[in-house]
Amino acid sequence: MALLLPFLVIFPMAGAVVSYIIGRRNKNARNMFANALVTVEFAVAIFMSSKSVEFSSASFCGLGINFADGGLRGILSVLCGFIWFTSTLFSTEYLKSYRNRNRYYFFMLSTLGATMGVFLSTDFYTALIFFEIMSFTSYVLVVHDETEEALYAGATYLAVAVIGGLVTLLGMFFMYHLTGTLDMRELGEIIKNVSDKKPYYIAGLLISFGFGAKAGAFPLHIWLPQAHPVAPAPASALLSCILTKAGVFGILALSCQVFMYDANWGFFVLIIGTITMVLGAVIAVFSINLKRTLACSSLSQIGFILVGIGMQGLLGEENALASGGTILHIINHGVIKCTLFLCAGVVYMNIHKLNLNEIRGWGKDKPFLKIVFLIGLLGIVGIPLWGGYISKTLLHESIVEYSHLLVNAGQSTLIFDIIEWLFLFSGGLTLAYMTKLYMALFVEENPYPEKHSSKGKYMNHTTTAVLLLCATIITVFGILPHNTLDVIAHCARPFMNSTDPAHAVHYFSFANLKGALITVVIGAAVFFLFVRKALMATDENGNRVYIDAWPSWLDIEKNIYRPVLVKILPAVLGCAAKVFAGFLEDLMFVILVVFVLVVRFFTESFEYIAEVGMYIFLNKEMPKYGEKREYGDDVYFSTFTPELHDEEKGFRENLSGALVFFGVGMVAALLYIIF
Repeated sequence: MALLLPFLVIFPMAGAVVSYIIGRRNKNARNMFANALVTVEFAVAIFMSSKSVEFSSASFCGLGINFADGGLRGILSVLCGFIWFTSTLFSTEYLKSYRNRNRYYFFMLSTLGATMGVFLSTDFYTALIFFEIMSFTSYVLVVHDETEEALYAGATYLAVAVIGGLVTLLGMFFMYHLTGTLDMRELGEIIKNVSDKKPYYIAGLLISFGFGAKAGAFPLHIWLPQAHPVAPAPASALLSCILTKAGVFGILALSCQVFMYDANWGFFVLIIGTITMVLGAVIAVFSINLKRTLACSSLSQIGFILVGIGMQGLLGEENALASGGTILHIINHGVIKCTLFLCAGVVYMNIHKLNLNEIRGWGKDKPFLKIVFLIGLLGIVGIPLWGGYISKTLLHESIVEYSHLLVNAGQSTLIFDIIEWLFLFSGGLTLAYMTKLYMALFVEENPYPEKHSSKGKYMNHTTTAVLLLCATIITVFGILPHNTLDVIAHCARPFMNSTDPAHAVHYFSFANLKGALITVVIGAAVFFLFVRKALMATDENGNRVYIDAWPSWLDIEKNIYRPVLVKILPAVLGCAAKVFAGFLEDLMFVILVVFVLVVRFFTESFEYIAEVGMYIFLNKEMPKYGEKREYGDDVYFSTFTPELHDEEKGFRENLSGALVFFGVGMVAALLYIIF
């Protein structure tokens, strides 16, 4: 049974090679093989999710690899299998006119295996191995179209992934130095008994850097709004729904296993989550690209999840609401965003446009797509009777619960009152930007209807079935939360060191509905008073169009990160290297001159004393330099050199200096490699 854990990792990777070979001969057979592979993977993930089994291979890569299933890992592996299942089925139709489909399927299936490896890992070493594999294989999905925009976004994605991975590796070295282990459970037991946690916090921050980058957490979010729009829609669904969750899994492991019930760590994650939540929603309101808006929405929803993780640390053992909201929003966001990105894919594969001004009205006569998109909208906003409402209610109530605890302790609640209102405000912004998308695509008239046709069949039966399945799950989650989502939350609680709530949550009580109502009011106000007035203008033909009013000076990648990494940092380090190299060269020259002089002095002095003693003892006259002398059976050449010709002296000193420098260089290189 335990062998099925590495099977979940190796099977898709091996299948990637087989699919490539098949695709060289028959494209349809390759598509069928890929669909069958992800179906088997999904089925095995479901079967193993209820099994509490572990697998370990101590001989692999030094520290070994360690997998486990059940609980949160089982839930995430099933979610991963489901998203890959739906996206792969959709890929058959979406990619039918694309080039390099063999390459796409190869790296898509390879990424599936690597992502499963992350979710099943029980130590950070195993997680990092597959995390880095996932980063490099998914890069190819981002740049698949090979356009200028795709290559630019891919460069940003890869840079963030590489830098994040290196910093995480540094943190793991430090953590291993402190504790002697990288096992998530053992780390928690060690750190909870430590009085001074400062060095462990530093190691934790370094480890969280790479995971936070993949999750899209501020300030490492820059890749996400770029990569999603340029990647093929099925790949966008994978990036948004699953690959970001691989980063979230790392932060969850740190927060719930390593720094369990740690209020300081929880507050740090809470602040990062709040900034990410608000920033993503604000950027999405300004966006006028369908997939970019959904990408920024994913950024915001990751912020909601991080808020839940932070509240778990603050609430300690009373974190039932926060832990439930966290895992359920991971699930809800995955299913909802899969639905919305596949809807966006349907739009793009028909008219090859994503700008809201160009796709306006395209879906007016497409009732099925309109309903499915609306269900996704209601779910992501958190409207009652759809899945997102359940998880957002739990997250909101965890903030309220902590505020009550502060009141009872006689402490100020100002910070958490602000966070609560930012939470509700971000939910309102979610309604505003999702309504903008819905109005543009399904309600408004297109002033240039000749630019796209809305007639004829626009998707096949497989795509229809996939969208129907996703929309059904969102609805069932919202209508029957106690029979579905509560069960999922219960299974995940052991990983997060949480227990079930003391009593059943009344999701549809007025106290909980009030938060959703406030969100709707804020969203309506933002949409009608800001989006429709400030973010729309009249073009030269008198038509109202959406405008991109996002200030260019707020682009931190172009204005901060790239100048620092590409220009400022190389210049500063280059100058420092030159100064240091010059100083070191002068210092080494002085040291070597002294060394050579000392060596020559002692060597020639001892030689001279020996020769003088020899000739005094033998009563012989002093030889000249290089003169041949015989003593019985021995032949001796004098090395005493009281004076050399200039040519001989220069040659000997230059050669010895070069040899000395060569030796010093070799020693320096050896020391650098060792230490």
